Amino acid sequence: MGMSAERNKELTRRWFQEVWNQRKSQTIEELLAPDAIAHGLESAEQPPQRGPAAFRQFWQKFCGAFPDLRIEIEDVIAEGDKTAARFSFRGTHRGDHLGPPATTKPTIATGITITRWRDGQIVEGWNEFDAMRLFQQIGAITR
Repeated sequence: MGMSAERNKELTRRWFQEVWNQRKSQTIEELLAPDAIAHGLESAEQPPQRGPAAFRQFWQKFCGAFPDLRIEIEDVIAEGDKTAARFSFRGTHRGDHLGPPATTKPTIATGITITRWRDGQIVEGWNEFDAMRLFQQIGAITR
């Protein structure tokens, strides 16, 4: 594996650690390219989000709903200019920022993000997240 693939793996870990676990908004500006496209964060009727400002809105909502959010990286795999990260997420549902009213229920869910890197910045990301499991745990949907 080349140096850039190893570096991208490190940057992927840093993204989750700083942006999600340490809530460092400046890392969003640093690691997300101005023209970056984020797939899978928008609702079905919206186009994919572009750039740090759009991502920051999603991030603030999510952290508002789960203020004690903690992400654990299980795997990071790199090939070419892409990384794939498999992670688990834990948090207590304390805010209504995502729509459903706060339940104070503990939640756990999993996700996978594939990220395309260019010059140390994210230019495109594909997010697959077990939202069904999450929303079942906070009672927003029933089976």
